[in-house]
Amino acid sequence: MSRADWAIFLDRDGTIIEETGYISDPAKVKLLGNVASSIAHLNRLGVPVVVVSNQAGVARGLFTVEDIEAVNERLRQLLAAQDASLDAVYYCVHHPDYDVECDCRKPRPGLLLRAAEELDIDLSRSFMVGDKLTDLQAGKAAGTSTVFVRTGFGSGELEKDGDEVLGFADKVCENSTQAIEWILKQRCGDERTR
Repeated sequence: MSRADWAIFLDRDGTIIEETGYISDPAKVKLLGNVASSIAHLNRLGVPVVVVSNQAGVARGLFTVEDIEAVNERLRQLLAAQDASLDAVYYCVHHPDYDVECDCRKPRPGLLLRAAEELDIDLSRSFMVGDKLTDLQAGKAAGTSTVFVRTGFGSGELEKDGDEVLGFADKVCENSTQAIEWILKQRCGDERTR
């Protein structure tokens, strides 16, 4: 099957894996629910799956880039065990309070824009899925549709900033599996997802 020209962008912590705070230990990586089977389904359909993640623990001195890479490698291993894979992983290590202002830290769209350029993705037909308002803001700034999930920080953010979240979310779902199902329904008329 040919590769779709649109993608699903997923936040990592709280969206694909359990939210555990600043994670640096690969042994603590645990996939959420049925997310691996949902990603495997996207793989079979030829839909690119791209992780975009803020990892300010580096700027804060809590862990290293090597730790991020080890956690991401463990994530890939857990997905591969269920015949699922990621097309790419992009992350921002900055925090304005600790090092520099950047264009890659969500809510800025830099990670998505870079992915779109490098992977030839049509952002206007793509979706950003995440458990934080900043995920939605980054998606909207990049021109994607957005799906908010209640996993991770999601339920808390809905309670605290519900109106603002709903103002940026095209859809609210319980988890990433439900989000992916909803996205595919939006694309039912597209030959690439039949």
